[in-house]
Amino acid sequence: MIRRLFKSGNVCSRFQGLPAIRLRTYTDAALVDADVTVLGSGPGGYVAAIKAAQLGFKTVCVEKNETLGGTCLNVGCIPSKALLNNSYLYHLAYGKDFASRGIEITGMNLNLEKMMEQKSSAVKSLTGGIAHLFKQNKVTHVQGYGKITGKNQVTALCNDGSTQVINSKNIIIATGSEVTPFPGIQVDEETIVSSTGALSLKQVPEKMIVIGAGVIGVELGSVWQRLGSEVTAIEFLGHVGGIGIDMEIAKNFQRILQKQGLKFKLNTKVTAATKRPDGKIDVSFEAAAGGKADVLTCDVLLVCVGRRPFTENLGLQEMGIELDKRGRVQVNNRFQTKIPSIFAIGDVIAGPMLAHKAEDEGIICVEGMAGGAVHIDYNCVPSVVYTHPEVAWVGKSEEQLKEEGVPYKIGKFPFAANSRAKTNNDTDGLVKILSHKETDRMLGAHILGAGAGEMINEATLAMEYGASCEDIARVCHAHPTVSEAFREANLAASFGKAINF
Repeated sequence: MIRRLFKSGNVCSRFQGLPAIRLRTYTDAALVDADVTVLGSGPGGYVAAIKAAQLGFKTVCVEKNETLGGTCLNVGCIPSKALLNNSYLYHLAYGKDFASRGIEITGMNLNLEKMMEQKSSAVKSLTGGIAHLFKQNKVTHVQGYGKITGKNQVTALCNDGSTQVINSKNIIIATGSEVTPFPGIQVDEETIVSSTGALSLKQVPEKMIVIGAGVIGVELGSVWQRLGSEVTAIEFLGHVGGIGIDMEIAKNFQRILQKQGLKFKLNTKVTAATKRPDGKIDVSFEAAAGGKADVLTCDVLLVCVGRRPFTENLGLQEMGIELDKRGRVQVNNRFQTKIPSIFAIGDVIAGPMLAHKAEDEGIICVEGMAGGAVHIDYNCVPSVVYTHPEVAWVGKSEEQLKEEGVPYKIGKFPFAANSRAKTNNDTDGLVKILSHKETDRMLGAHILGAGAGEMINEATLAMEYGASCEDIARVCHAHPTVSEAFREANLAASFGKAINF
């Protein structure tokens, strides 16, 4: 029955989990009743939908794109990590690293098309996995552009022009974010690209300029530099790594990236970009404080100056739901907007634009609907830069503690003194721990090194439980592991001295 309705084109083309429904008109599908309707299927949206269904709510998820997973799975976190991993392997083999380990390779070539295929395969597998999870948890998937048309109603405009009305006791806005445009520079996703286009270039550019040396800039810049491009990142701020990174870590990070071949122009602003008749792009820039203009030429210009909440045509204005100065939906501590039945999570509200932050908000938001406690400690949301070495942090930076006037101690341990890092011949970086000077409670953890993105979760767990640095220093860590460096840094913070350095 459902399959026959799909073929008729009378309802949205993707309608999983619903019983057979009766059509009323050729363009208007039968009303659907739900307990929870989620707009968007990114990490926040799909996790919220699944959790709601697991708690017994009749749940619908409306997604405007053909595949589930949002930006993160389709053109963000997942494909970029595939390219970061594979480009790093290529870099090891093509450079001197393999040879230094006694692995000699001749006649090696880059097959970029094959590398892109592996990336796409990972994306397809994971987006298909969400569709399977929806079916398994009885979440109804409506493919269409969802708009809030009442305090308890969502209308989805489907690709074939038909509409689907969903009456819902609760609505969750989880529409994520979109690339922030750069004034005066038109992205064509071919030679002037956003992060989306940078994930699908058909050839390695001879020269690439990246506007922005934040997380996305250094990650994608690293990918193409490893594959053979000459990459220069132009950053308005005076440091790399974006907002929140500890300045000591940022300086060490920049030094390592420069050693790898990346070039940086900090405290610098781009003023214009002009396409030449030969297809190359002239990028004009000057000091952030103003000064003499200069020009660099590139084959590909990557614009990554951040992201902004996606709230276009969601019906918010019509419903009287207010946005703040940065275009974010305003919510209370239960994620409710001014209309109690309409909630918002993830990139559309305040806080770091991180997939795992959105996931946590999605879970506790629907738990709150079910009568549970609603609490999240944003100080315990980790951040990771997936370059090599990785950078990861959670809690306060040293600069923040100074600004807040909090008395603190510092413990550091370099990976050069860690046995596993030595055996791996991968010793760049360090662990830096910040603790309260009087109570020894961990206030922040900052890691620059291989596997930092995995190690930071131990720090996050410790901070959630209010652990002291002595607590962590007295926990037995397996030897030899790189995470022993984390223990040693906590030893240094708590007792004033590490064992192995």
